[in-house]
Amino acid sequence: MKIRSAKFVKSCVDPTAAGEYAPQICVAGRSNCGKSTLLNMLMGARLCKTSQTPGRTRLINVFQVTADAPFYLVDLPGYGYHKAQKSQADEWSDRTDKYFKCGNDIAQVLCLMDIRRDPSELDKVLINYLRDLGLPFTVVLTKSDKLGKAQTGNAVLRIAAALGLARDNLIVTSGMNGSGKDALLARLESVLTVAE
Repeated sequence: MKIRSAKFVKSCVDPTAAGEYAPQICVAGRSNCGKSTLLNMLMGARLCKTSQTPGRTRLINVFQVTADAPFYLVDLPGYGYHKAQKSQADEWSDRTDKYFKCGNDIAQVLCLMDIRRDPSELDKVLINYLRDLGLPFTVVLTKSDKLGKAQTGNAVLRIAAALGLARDNLIVTSGMNGSGKDALLARLESVLTVAE
């Protein structure tokens, strides 16, 4: 699948406001896992602000993607940023929970995780939560440019085992050098074609 163009549509405080856009590929992950960098790589444009400061994405951001199979990318707030005030953290959690449960047309959830780190308890909670809701998901491992080939292979096996997933449900990427982009686009094309 080739992405021809992408543009920012809106930021939503209310998760139900994203429901008018379909189909959706939503992107979830802990703060500072490389979501913005990966989204920019996928869309071929710097539409998401990247930051060294975790917890910058607080709203649900929607992007329209023109491709062989058109879709909307939905960027969810990151989780697990402990310096956030508890009230803010609870608000973000409630917003994300409501998004998943309000009947949006979600074709796939991309669960982003830093390949250099073992899955956190929050990562595992997200995977089990999506399983319970019956939502289709793929784990996308980011920042692979930080590791050598052997380290990458070992990390994939370790993370797959920790999450109880088959190796083919993980895609290794780097938003910095573009590796994994074709594999990820192929996965999106397959799920979007099924969703039609």
